Amino acid sequence: MLFVRSLLYHIAFYVVTFILLLACMLTLPFRRFGVIAIARFWAALCTKLLTLIVGGSYEVRGLENLPQNQSLILAAKHMSVFETFALVPLVKDPLFILKRELMWIPLFGWAVARGEMIPINRGARAKALRQMLENARQRMQENRQLIIFPEGTRRPLDAEPVYKYGISHVYKALNVPCYPVALNTGLAWPRHSFLLYPAKIIVEILPPIAPGLDQDVFFAQVSQTIETNSDRLIAEARAEQAKPAPEE
Repeated sequence: MLFVRSLLYHIAFYVVTFILLLACMLTLPFRRFGVIAIARFWAALCTKLLTLIVGGSYEVRGLENLPQNQSLILAAKHMSVFETFALVPLVKDPLFILKRELMWIPLFGWAVARGEMIPINRGARAKALRQMLENARQRMQENRQLIIFPEGTRRPLDAEPVYKYGISHVYKALNVPCYPVALNTGLAWPRHSFLLYPAKIIVEILPPIAPGLDQDVFFAQVSQTIETNSDRLIAEARAEQAKPAPEE
């Protein structure tokens, strides 16, 4: 049954994604807001489908403390595909930094370009970093919310974290509040796994780190905050899963 539910979700995910990418094409002659609206709807729908098809639950904490009309950084733990889309509906005007090669994918790349996301050429290194930071500063002048994963790539559940110092350069360059995001999504959608599990998914928006800190101080604070609280959410979900089922 786990395999069947996982298969049904993956099919639903890609069907919904393809249909809504086609819908995005209708918005290409206009500014980014049509694409952003469709992206937020797509992400919310895919999030809901996961709990409907696979089971489990999904909870967002701390959202009431997240401003919707100002520039900010959401720095999230990264252990699953899930958070790459589930965070999108939590903000009004999401912004991502992504590999330049993704812009070359038909339909998806066109939608990303119209959404005014920030491509980066990883091969160019220092030059690419400077250009990316300049593009980010320009985008953030329009009160956008940058969603970034400081580890750079998904990490297996319970693996040692490997945070990249690039988050500190972004933090210094943009000079906006950074909201750490803890989560436990690897319990439901492990890295490189086809199988999905009916876990208790929790995403928690933590108190902001104000702009202006020393880069080293910020790096230590943001990485420790994300890790400590993600471990707490993983332990909470595991403890609840370990409880015996109520007798009928």
